[in-house]
Amino acid sequence: MENQNNLPKTAKNKRPPLENYARYSNMAFQMFAIIGIGVFGGVKLDQWLKIGFPVFTIILSILSVAAAIYSAIKDLLKK
Repeated sequence: MENQNNLPKTAKNKRPPLENYARYSNMAFQMFAIIGIGVFGGVKLDQWLKIGFPVFTIILSILSVAAAIYSAIKDLLKK
């Protein structure tokens, strides 16, 4: 049996393919949920305030996309 200290550095840090698939698909679902909640909240807020122009939908959509990108980058930088 080989000692893991003798393995090249890349072989020790390599993740199984299914783990990577699960990690990135989870990240996609998180981004979808963040953006969906932001848009839904903006639409409902505009309906509640009875504004003719969808101001809060636009603002919350942009903020939720920024939050989703921030969350994805934060997850990508984790080891």
